Amino acid sequence: MLSQVLALLIFVGIFALATLRKVHLGVIMFAAAAGVGIWLADMKLSEVIDGFPISILVLLVGVTYFFAIAQANGTVDRIIEAAIAKVGDNAFILPLVFFALTAGISAMGSPLAGLVMTPIGMPLAKKYGIDRMLMGLAIGCGLSAGGFAPTSLFGIVTYGTAHSVGIDLNPLVLFGVALGANLILLFAAYVMFGGFGLLRSQKTGGLDNTAMPRFSNRKPLPAHPFEREGLTERSRQAAQAGVRVLETVDVPVEPRTKMNATQLITVLCMAGLVASVIALAVFDRNPDIGVLCFAFAAVMTLVDPKTGKAAVSQIDWSTVLMVGGIITFVGVLQKMGAVEMLGDAASQIGTPLIAALVICLIGGLVSAFASTTGMLAALVPLAIPLVASGDIAGWAVIAALGVCSSIVDVSPFSTVGATLVATVDEEERPRINQLLTRWGLSMVVVGPLLLVGALVVPTMF
Repeated sequence: MLSQVLALLIFVGIFALATLRKVHLGVIMFAAAAGVGIWLADMKLSEVIDGFPISILVLLVGVTYFFAIAQANGTVDRIIEAAIAKVGDNAFILPLVFFALTAGISAMGSPLAGLVMTPIGMPLAKKYGIDRMLMGLAIGCGLSAGGFAPTSLFGIVTYGTAHSVGIDLNPLVLFGVALGANLILLFAAYVMFGGFGLLRSQKTGGLDNTAMPRFSNRKPLPAHPFEREGLTERSRQAAQAGVRVLETVDVPVEPRTKMNATQLITVLCMAGLVASVIALAVFDRNPDIGVLCFAFAAVMTLVDPKTGKAAVSQIDWSTVLMVGGIITFVGVLQKMGAVEMLGDAASQIGTPLIAALVICLIGGLVSAFASTTGMLAALVPLAIPLVASGDIAGWAVIAALGVCSSIVDVSPFSTVGATLVATVDEEERPRINQLLTRWGLSMVVVGPLLLVGALVVPTMF
């Protein structure tokens, strides 16, 4: 037990050290994971390295590379122009549209499939003058909501594990809770990040310049509650080298022109990517978005080798390293039982309500840095001691735990948040990285308080 506590203290201490010394968090975290794994967990070095998230590397590299090509050859610009012509000035509903589209795709088997909407939604938000935090949270909330559909991975793992330990949880109830919670968060995002300012600007016939700080050569204005002056070096490093999107907020829209052959092929590849994800999910195959992106990017590179070569420099290696180092350390903690020890300690708490709150806090905190699916499978059985007395309903605890473990995924330390950071302008990444960190980590506390209060407390009376 001493080694487990020591490992957890090292994990927390590294965050403080990296911030104070202004170094890349992923570098120190990976080195520390190797040391803790070998000397405290009695693991082989090869076992520690096996914990590096290759799937996340493939996903981030594939997505950023694929859409960097689409940006470089002008296809993204043409899509933005076409969308503006269709939607007109109705910027207010655009985040709602992307929330619905992302939720629909995520509900088809793989929650991460909804990430195909990210590199399209973020530059489109820039074209409309919508805060990228609002669009990013709309996509993240849509992914979380759709992931708990009865046909999707988060939902299947949560209610499947609950049933295996004798807890009755209706899949549709779980989906309804996730959908409702994420709609509430989306409403909060609209309030905090200028969404309703867009509605007012439509009534006055133009975009509200105060609803969203413009990003050109000027310094962004601190317009939101989470934003403060100054960014840590870690935040700057974490947001380097991703997909560039067109700076268009201050530039008039040029008349639409027809797509050339390369752009038409790119559009077909983008449509093929989305169609492939949906088709694989329908046929009960888990689509690997990163591999699919590489496959379609290979076609685009062969069609236009020049843009394919230029897009390589836009791959977000810094974020890959940061996320990889953190998840490798979390893998060591899981291997040595430190995460399970936290869950056991929570289940020993005398008051079931407090125990439920603590388990949801643990689920949210660990899931912000590690696999949400893995956390759900590990923590759901811990609800058994809580519901044994009959004081609280098992379905309420599990539903709260599941959603709490998912709404933190917009943290840039997770796949979803890292992808959001990678798909905004380079000059915006420090701000988005900082705001997503604060939003994601705040959900570690806000989520359990709201969900336990709304679901668990009423079952006690």
